[in-house]
Amino acid sequence: MPFKFSMAFQPIVDIRKGVIYAYEALVRGTAGEGAGTIFAQLNDENLYAFDQQCRVKAIELASELGLMSTDARLSINFMPRAIYEPRACIRLTLATSRKCAVPPERLIFEFTESEVVDTAKLCSILTVYNELGFKTAIDDFGAGHSGLSLLADMTPGIIKLDMALIRNIDTSRSRHSIVRHLLAMAREMAIDVVCEGVETAEELAFLKELGAELVQGYYLSRPAFEHLPGPGEINGLG
Repeated sequence: MPFKFSMAFQPIVDIRKGVIYAYEALVRGTAGEGAGTIFAQLNDENLYAFDQQCRVKAIELASELGLMSTDARLSINFMPRAIYEPRACIRLTLATSRKCAVPPERLIFEFTESEVVDTAKLCSILTVYNELGFKTAIDDFGAGHSGLSLLADMTPGIIKLDMALIRNIDTSRSRHSIVRHLLAMAREMAIDVVCEGVETAEELAFLKELGAELVQGYYLSRPAFEHLPGPGEINGLG
């Protein structure tokens, strides 16, 4: 890679069990600079290498920080357009997973709804990942135009509801209704739901009343640069 980068980690919390379900790896500059400083350097020539190295960096760094001494999974964002052939492109990830003793069932791969330009290609990627034991997740679900049609064509293990659906859910009847029905639909389809962008105690309490189990957001913990926040560092845990 012509540029270096690192990772921050933000916990996804199971509020029913009171445990950390997963850590999402978020790309950062080597001094903790925001993701935008890295994404600004991407182009068609380095996209594939960047996608590959993000996976490696996330697994290696999380392993060094003690991921396997916890029960948490590691969630890694990937770019479907950077994958030309799923089995070939996953080899380095599998090799890194083996080297760091992080089994496939502890890894989640997220893609955003807005990145999907070829549903057939994405289905082939998810099929391979599922066969290898990885969990897959649709990030920012509800932010794009194709969310429900994607679920009609494929079944990821997880959907992460976009923060716009969670914002002020405690005072918004429309958001309440939408999220309540999405939670019910996901249960029927055996899909886990992560409610993203929880920023207030009121939002969290309302989500608990709705029966949400997995939550993520600044209210619980901000992304921590090169660190896995423990239960005692997460609001409501420890």
